Amino acid sequence: MDDSICTRFLHDRDRAESLEFLRAFQSENLVLIDFAAKLGCLDGSGEAQPLLYGAFDEDRLIGVVLLRPYVAVSWGMSDRVLDRLLPELTRVPSGLLKSERRLVEPVWKALQEAGREASIDRVEVAFRLRPEHMVAASPELPGMARPARREDLDELVYAARASLWEEDRPDPADGDATGFRRWVESRLSRARIVSDEGRTVFVAYADVRRSDGWLIQGVYTWPEARRRGFARRGMDAIVREAFATGASHIQLAVVDGNQRASALYRELGFEVFAELRTVLFY
Repeated sequence: MDDSICTRFLHDRDRAESLEFLRAFQSENLVLIDFAAKLGCLDGSGEAQPLLYGAFDEDRLIGVVLLRPYVAVSWGMSDRVLDRLLPELTRVPSGLLKSERRLVEPVWKALQEAGREASIDRVEVAFRLRPEHMVAASPELPGMARPARREDLDELVYAARASLWEEDRPDPADGDATGFRRWVESRLSRARIVSDEGRTVFVAYADVRRSDGWLIQGVYTWPEARRRGFARRGMDAIVREAFATGASHIQLAVVDGNQRASALYRELGFEVFAELRTVLFY
């Protein structure tokens, strides 16, 4: 144990220092930046507040980990700092671990030694798009892109479940349909859809919307609507919206080997900037 490093939970008084530290790798730490900005802030959503833990060398912040709502590690963390934070990380009983592939390996090894098992363990490729590299989609593409509305909720619930089925992941709605619907509803303001002839054919969620960057997750196209240009239409609309609001970049992750999705994002101007590893554990 390195006694020169002290660790503790981060609080609202640490917000400014945390943001300055994390912004040294703005794209790579985007999720952590979003949660650090919320330190000590009640958003009224009823969701549990994020838990962040920091490592300090004297008074200088040298590492950050997210413990809730999922597990993430700040980019480029040294082995020395990570070793000091591992005891806190291994106390997490279950959840999602997602970070730089190199850093996930020792964290997951420690979690396994603590008795955790994985239901998903996969590599993802992180893509990033900057404004100057944007390739506009054709205005002749089919469908109408717009923010989701409350009347779209049934279709959004279906898409959220269907995406889990396709990945052979557990469906929480089987045990708590009402709770799952409430969770999807809580994300309604982040949802962007494409409709065609009155029905939803594409959905994606802008889960982080900051000037530091936008993070897009939960991308899903209805099977019967695939390879017809709807995903391109939807992503083009999200890209335009993000850059119109002043976002420095847009990012998302694709499961390694998903060539079709990777090709679409490259055609829109996205570039690979990181390799991630995602472990869903219990």
